[in-house]
Amino acid sequence: MSYRDPLNTNTRILMGPGPSNVHPRVLKAMSTPLVGHLDPQFLEVMDDIKVMLQKTLQTKNHLTFAVSAPGSAGMETCLVNLLEPGDEALVCVNGVFGNRISDIVERCGAKVVRVDAPWGEPVDPEQVKEALRNRSPKLVAVVHAETSTGVLQPLEPLSELAHRAGALFVVDAVTSFCGTEIKMDEWQIDALYSGTQKCLSAPPGLSPVSFSERAIKVLKERKTRVQSWFLDLTMVKNYWQGAKRAYHHTAPVSAMFALREALQLVMEEGLEKRFMRHKQNHELLRDGLQALGFGFLVKPEFRLPMLNSVVLPSWLEEVEVRKRLLEAYDIEIGGGLGDLAGKIWRIGLMGESSTKNHVNMLLSALKTMIEDSPSAITKSLKHA
Repeated sequence: MSYRDPLNTNTRILMGPGPSNVHPRVLKAMSTPLVGHLDPQFLEVMDDIKVMLQKTLQTKNHLTFAVSAPGSAGMETCLVNLLEPGDEALVCVNGVFGNRISDIVERCGAKVVRVDAPWGEPVDPEQVKEALRNRSPKLVAVVHAETSTGVLQPLEPLSELAHRAGALFVVDAVTSFCGTEIKMDEWQIDALYSGTQKCLSAPPGLSPVSFSERAIKVLKERKTRVQSWFLDLTMVKNYWQGAKRAYHHTAPVSAMFALREALQLVMEEGLEKRFMRHKQNHELLRDGLQALGFGFLVKPEFRLPMLNSVVLPSWLEEVEVRKRLLEAYDIEIGGGLGDLAGKIWRIGLMGESSTKNHVNMLLSALKTMIEDSPSAITKSLKHA
């Protein structure tokens, strides 16, 4: 496709680690005529987004909004606002995104105390308890749904430990938001960030965030300026709340229209029904893949329903099969990262991509390839 040609991409079946497929209503919302980012009509859209984010996160936090950048910017928003040079942060690491949190903490000039767990396993609260002994870190950070491994981390035990140590509790909910339960207030989460492109099924480019009153108090008591001008909540919050909105940046208006529509779809379905849909489609995929000889990296009680880390049979050509799925069937799935590269697939069942049809299309395509083209996808035959 040349830059001179009209833009024309294939209609993909998105079953990777994100983005997910988008509902036609969300695409239509993006085509709504533009208005200014301080237009009263757009300010109403911002208010709608805030209310629906509060409902879906199950929080009353006043400072709840969408950062005008993707999930990694939401991560930075939480960390650069809550940490100052010389602070200490305990970070739970069991995959790529725990490592990313650690990297950003260090860039804030804070000291990182890591609690590591093997990739594919949750972080053990007992290890966190031991790491917190005789320490009072500024915050404890953890990934709720580790996208690189498919692990769902239980949050309540870690929240209790963090608060007992006098620390804020910060949660990465990029993959879990709108796909599994998050009770921000009940679980006493102080700062949370997510993304729009996964279980929310909106286009990439926005990051929902929410901050408790404890977190806001820490922000107000900072002794130094926030290192990032764009992500400085002391200024951004004045654009998102209050009777008189203060200009901070030009918001991505069309993306906000899409986010509002995606949140409306979540509200119409209902959180419990949505969570059950993700669980049931995960179970359908699990049964079908196991019948074909695939396994799973994560123990059943800690598996994400929306992101499946699938262990490949030893005879299968991992890259070739993913390539054929995309080229012949328009099905996108993800490969492994880091030490798991070439060993697992990451199959997403997120939001609009979490349907029985998605599962059955993938299973049917795999069966067809195994039955009709074994020499092309089988290591033992290909390298004989």
